[in-house]
Amino acid sequence: MKQAALELLLSQPSQVARWCGLSRLTDELHGPWLRAMLSGTQDMTLLAHRGSYKTTCLAFAMAAMLIVYPTRNLIFLRKTDEDVVEVLRQVKMLLHTDALQYLTSCIYGTPVQVMRSDMYSVHTNCFAALRGSAQLLGIGTGGSLTGKHADIVLTDDIVNLNDRLSSAERRRTCGVYQELQNIRNPGGRIINTGTPWHPEDAISLMPNVRRYDCWHTGLLSEQKLRQLQQSMTPSLFAANYELRHIATDGALFANMPSFTSDFSLLRDGMAHLDAAYGGEDFTALTCGRIVNDRVYLYGRLWHKHVDTVLDEIIAECGRLLCGPIWCETNGDKGYVARELRRRGAPVRVYHENASKHVKISTWLRKWWPRLTLLEGSDRTYVDQILDYTVHAAHDDAPDSAACLLRILDRTT
Repeated sequence: MKQAALELLLSQPSQVARWCGLSRLTDELHGPWLRAMLSGTQDMTLLAHRGSYKTTCLAFAMAAMLIVYPTRNLIFLRKTDEDVVEVLRQVKMLLHTDALQYLTSCIYGTPVQVMRSDMYSVHTNCFAALRGSAQLLGIGTGGSLTGKHADIVLTDDIVNLNDRLSSAERRRTCGVYQELQNIRNPGGRIINTGTPWHPEDAISLMPNVRRYDCWHTGLLSEQKLRQLQQSMTPSLFAANYELRHIATDGALFANMPSFTSDFSLLRDGMAHLDAAYGGEDFTALTCGRIVNDRVYLYGRLWHKHVDTVLDEIIAECGRLLCGPIWCETNGDKGYVARELRRRGAPVRVYHENASKHVKISTWLRKWWPRLTLLEGSDRTYVDQILDYTVHAAHDDAPDSAACLLRILDRTT
């Protein structure tokens, strides 16, 4: 009976969760999440939209871990202390449900009891570790991690709107997440759940990412999604429900463009290269063609020196049959153009006189409603356009796209 109860908890956790009153959890969506949390051996990151019950799954997983891993201790992090208290309260309630009381009596001969707890910790009669630390300890990201150690570290929504608005908060949260590597005991795991808010937030440091946006979970109807879109700004909806980044204020490109898999639509088009020479800049390539008053673009982005990707750029243009490659000569006195020609690529050069913002707000904005992207375009390329404002940290992708559209518009 003990083995059967353990097997049930580990193999059918969503069913047990429903017996505990979590009726919205499904076998198809939440079952794999819970099994990965309970039985996985590697670090994992679950990114899912608001209303997907990811925190509910994490609370149930922690309650189950207290039962099935009696020799391990857990540390749980959320953004604030108040957030921690809310989830630990749910963990304690789950432990007292009839379902877990029955299963633990099958496993241990007696129902699970919370022996000692406060708002930030849980210690059950299942705990069999020799060390004196709490079986489950909750900490806000502002709390001290010094001297803390755990076999399993769990984070939930340690990145929020503050990380999008404040670079200082992003750096602080990134530092907290990096410190967790020292908290995790040898052989231990870190399990993350949350929502991304900024390209450089702590989510970008988390490994083994699984993404579930609002268009693919089936939890929200199209009518509900339309209501949500109308009730908040595009940037909030994109972050909370589509798991993507667009600019908060002053955004020129709020809507995601359409996509096509037909690469023949770019045949006999042109290309533009915006070269980077190190530092924070990106090397951006845009290939495109105008067909019947609609523009088709393909975009690539490399956070690398242009010299390291020249052969790949030529190969991409050749694959799509787009040429010549246009390059400006302002910064490098024609160096990239000469290197491309030396490799046999067709090249055209120009001297740039317009500001980036004028180009982007004129040419890219003009064509945006009639723009279709080729599938395979880099997601970072698209996000950089969607995130563009006059004060954007990175503008290489929208600048390259705008330059090519100006060329295409004048030659069509």
